[in-house]
Amino acid sequence: MAEGDSMAEHEFGPLTRTHIVRYAGASGDFNPVHHDEEFAKEAGLPGVFGIGMMHAGILGQRLAAWVGPENVRSFSLRFTGQVWPGDVLTFRGVVTGVESAESADPVARIDLTVTRQGGGCVLTAAATARVAPAGDVPAGDR
Repeated sequence: MAEGDSMAEHEFGPLTRTHIVRYAGASGDFNPVHHDEEFAKEAGLPGVFGIGMMHAGILGQRLAAWVGPENVRSFSLRFTGQVWPGDVLTFRGVVTGVESAESADPVARIDLTVTRQGGGCVLTAAATARVAPAGDVPAGDR
């Protein structure tokens, strides 16, 4: 893994109300703005919208599949937009640098994004991952 290396781009969607409700059931997040159209509109929204942790979880899974779950050292994120039924999401990541320390394996800095069709960014993230020694295949790729 070197500066400039990119995670394989991944698309998800189009997002459906069923995706949202299934994630709500799995996560226990039953905020009605995510599943009750009338409630969402009364709250001043155009309609129901996706649960942010759903696409955050997909991004985390893609990161782990790329670098191997055992190599992820940190993962932080910021929601920058909402996701609506019908949206197609694209997940991307790029290595922005690699730091070496004499006492430890090198660590890659990775910037990640989730965008909607048309380019609107809905999530930005930063991660660090251990750079596996040559020949060490990350578990996510096995």
